[in-house]
Amino acid sequence: MTPETHLRIGMIAPISHRFPPDGYGPWERVCHDLTEGLVSLGHEVVAFAPAGSVTSAKLTETVPSSLDRAQTQSLPDPRVWEEFHLAQAISQAVELELDVIHSHLHVHALGFARLIPMPLVTTLHGAAWNRSHHLLLRAFREQPFVSLSESERRFLPELNYVATVSNGIRLDDFPLGGGGEGLVFVGRMAPEKAPELAIEVARRAGTGLTLAGGIEEKHREFFDGKVRPHLSDRSIEYVGALSRSEVARLVGESGGLVMPLRWDEPFGLVVVESLAVGTPVIAWRRGAMPELIRDGSTGFLVDDVDGAAAAAADELSAIDRGRCRREAELRFGHGTMAEGYVDAYRRAIGQAISARTSSREAVATRTPMSEKP
Repeated sequence: MTPETHLRIGMIAPISHRFPPDGYGPWERVCHDLTEGLVSLGHEVVAFAPAGSVTSAKLTETVPSSLDRAQTQSLPDPRVWEEFHLAQAISQAVELELDVIHSHLHVHALGFARLIPMPLVTTLHGAAWNRSHHLLLRAFREQPFVSLSESERRFLPELNYVATVSNGIRLDDFPLGGGGEGLVFVGRMAPEKAPELAIEVARRAGTGLTLAGGIEEKHREFFDGKVRPHLSDRSIEYVGALSRSEVARLVGESGGLVMPLRWDEPFGLVVVESLAVGTPVIAWRRGAMPELIRDGSTGFLVDDVDGAAAAAADELSAIDRGRCRREAELRFGHGTMAEGYVDAYRRAIGQAISARTSSREAVATRTPMSEKP
């Protein structure tokens, strides 16, 4: 292994979107920002990512393009594309004799974990929430996992968690905004994100609302039935999917972000982005929200639309925007995230060394068959 101050890390990026993404692509964005943070700390990082990716790490291109671009060109099945990406990344990481490999592809790299000489660290990114993943996660429960929040661990507490590391952002991309009137919702137009509840909060609070986020085809009917009918109201506006800089500007110029939920969100990157631009958050008291928001200080935690959420909207102006920004700087910068992962890598490496030592000692003390009575 390399010296204590220096690690050689293989970063297996997700490939659904560009690396880094120019719009939506939360896993790709977190993985890219983490990679940049690790390089800044002086570690040697090999990023396994699609051709055309941009990074200060050493780039190893595994597939000709990201999946969103591949699908427009009628290229191979996405599942096959991802398997090829993984196989390329793992084989090259072993050849390079890296200290640790870090996968951001949910459960999909776990099948390689016991076949390689270095530890494979897996960030869950919500994988434990999906019950269909539990069979594989439990089969490899001894492998090192990283959760995004303490609440995420409740989905599958028996896994070998080596750390909880909050997602981080490049704070320079989210400068402190001046605030403004009205509320904003940023997220996928999906039932679990509940954008129609954000509309109800704005209505009850008597304020405007801007909704931003993409519409997946599988949720088109939901959007047309639950969101679109409200857009005839001049105070409710849908602006579609936005770039990172556009999100920063929109949220930074609003009075508050609304984060209603119908599921236990394991993190909530948009909450961190909102705090960074100084905008307080009204969020349902579910999932990771109590870990991200300081109730009454950087936003408000509520249980439903009735009463509390609308009342909280009236209190947003009392929140110090500078305090929200300082909270983001203290807890959610990409450098802080990188430091947390370095600790996780070292813990995983330590576990692997201990396991090998125990295995050798067990072999050494085993009574040879020829000597057994």
